[in-house]
Amino acid sequence: MYTNDQKQHLQFAPGHSVIITLRTGLIRAVLFTLIWWILTDGAMNSWLVGVPVVLFATLVSVQLLPPFSWSLIGIIRFVPFFLWRSLYAGVDVARRAFDPSLPISPQMYHYRWRLPPGLPQVFMANTVSLLPGTLSAELGDEFLYVHVLDKTGAFASELMILEEYVADLFGLKLITDRSEE
Repeated sequence: MYTNDQKQHLQFAPGHSVIITLRTGLIRAVLFTLIWWILTDGAMNSWLVGVPVVLFATLVSVQLLPPFSWSLIGIIRFVPFFLWRSLYAGVDVARRAFDPSLPISPQMYHYRWRLPPGLPQVFMANTVSLLPGTLSAELGDEFLYVHVLDKTGAFASELMILEEYVADLFGLKLITDRSEE
């Protein structure tokens, strides 16, 4: 299903070097420090508690979410797409709520994954719920089960486009052999 290069690229926990883990830990420590500083309005006396909290949060975050690959260009492309589609989703649902004549024809849809298992699939499943008329219902091994508000809409192509953006975000190539059920 995946080439050896893709499998090696997707090994999030094992196979990554100590340097990558340290770099990831340092970046997260800086982010947690910034969050602590913002939450405490920069109060110097808060750092007696803040330093251990930041260190603990960094250690836990590296254990729970090991370093993974991502693409800066993918992020730059994903953010505007996601913001626009989320805004559109909110307006679409509001229109349907206030105008009963608009079609509502719910259905469960089985979307076959082209993304590798793990973080990319979880990220996409969470993002799907913020798109127009879709809600992730179940994350399966081969399929994402999606509840759609209007089965006559173009939700299948939307899911394919989203999956391409998520693949770009993680710097992955999608599986090309794909059949839908």
